[in-house]
Amino acid sequence: MNRDEAFEELKVRLYDKDLLRHSLAVEAVMKEFAKYYDADIETWGLTGLLHDIDIEKTAGDPEKHSLVAAQILENFDIDESIIYCIRSQSDYHELPRKRKMDKVLYAADNLTQLITYCANKLPDKNLSDVTVQMVIENITKSDVKGINFEHIKHYKELNITLLEFVEITLHAMQKAFDNLKI
Repeated sequence: MNRDEAFEELKVRLYDKDLLRHSLAVEAVMKEFAKYYDADIETWGLTGLLHDIDIEKTAGDPEKHSLVAAQILENFDIDESIIYCIRSQSDYHELPRKRKMDKVLYAADNLTQLITYCANKLPDKNLSDVTVQMVIENITKSDVKGINFEHIKHYKELNITLLEFVEITLHAMQKAFDNLKI
């Protein structure tokens, strides 16, 4: 499955524009981390793009989230490492996150949501106006609905600092969306 085919499959299953935008953000972040770790950019990007392919179908049943995604993706010619990574993003399944790709998806998924939250707090809601410092200050607020701050803290497993983790994630999103108003 190539990127265009993956995006078409995603659009068939996600009707909410915010969820599509989130998937594109995670794709951009995963690609940036693939460059950082000198890994396969296409594989990491597809993982980010497809990680929530089942989110609307499993709404209200978080235990099924990522399992249904794996079932969907098993019907396509897609690398098994992508399916495993997507399956391992859910704590319900207790799968070890063995590779950097697994760990980045787990931590960065929620960080992209926090960055979007930060953009939405700004008067113009412009992603390009979000700063690293703003994001770091909001990491200490554990009351932002829908964001699992415990997941974000797993950046430590990547052997990078919080500052590096936020910088890479934020800059990847800003590059991908180039002044998009969230």
